[in-house]
Amino acid sequence: MLRTLLLGALIVVVPLLAACQPGGGTGAAGEQGGGSDILMSILPLVLIFVVFYFLLIRPQQKKQKALKEMLSGVKRGDDIVTTSGMIGRVIKIDRDNNLLVEVAPNVRIKFMRSAVAEIVRRPEPSRSAGDDDDNDNEVEADDEPGDAGSTPPQSGNR
Repeated sequence: MLRTLLLGALIVVVPLLAACQPGGGTGAAGEQGGGSDILMSILPLVLIFVVFYFLLIRPQQKKQKALKEMLSGVKRGDDIVTTSGMIGRVIKIDRDNNLLVEVAPNVRIKFMRSAVAEIVRRPEPSRSAGDDDDNDNEVEADDEPGDAGSTPPQSGNR
């Protein structure tokens, strides 16, 4: 769709620019326009290049950069989708950029890192039994200040 739009814009813009040239694009043998004729003949090419850069080249470079960052961020335990459409979990990453992917229980396939199309989800970091003590100062969402469990019982006469 973008290419069709770009082609349509070029079909409209180039004749308009050619019509804007002094003398309507025709030159007589006795004219001495010199520098302005060269500028007006190069201007459509420059405009076409600028349009191509902003509509095609720059977005493609951004997409390639994001894909490269995503591929370098693949790690063990990630759920991925390959370019062929297979979904699996990364079990092992070799030094030569190969990934060992488990696609079903006890079914492992080796893929190149470049075959990863996207990362579906990253697993939650697992908590060990010793990690429960580090969040003692946090109040849980279901505890409210007026709950009996959150305030110590008070002794004495009222």
